[in-house]
Amino acid sequence: MKIAVTSQGKEPESQVDPRFGRAKWFVTFDTDTGKYEAIDNTQVLNLPQGAGIQAAQHIIDSGTEVLLTGHCGPNAFSTLSAGNVKVVTGVGGTVGEAIEKHKKGELKTAGAPDVEGHW
Repeated sequence: MKIAVTSQGKEPESQVDPRFGRAKWFVTFDTDTGKYEAIDNTQVLNLPQGAGIQAAQHIIDSGTEVLLTGHCGPNAFSTLSAGNVKVVTGVGGTVGEAIEKHKKGELKTAGAPDVEGHW
């Protein structure tokens, strides 16, 4: 399974970014291989509008099955859901800590966005 985490940096030790669409990085972790990969979100981060939808498409295209983030707005949430990506909100700490919590079943999948658009 591939897990993506919104991140302020490129490493598992980086802090989770509380925003989804405007996160600087996404760090992915493949549970089958144990490998991490960083996806640069700078181009989307600077969009005047539609950042959540564009970021969601990048996550879907990367083959991610679960997204761990602080918050997710309605447009991004809808796009991710349509792409069969489970969204987990309320995540903090480091990327590595978030992934470990998810693997232990300590995080719950969100049933809806937790912030308004343009948050």
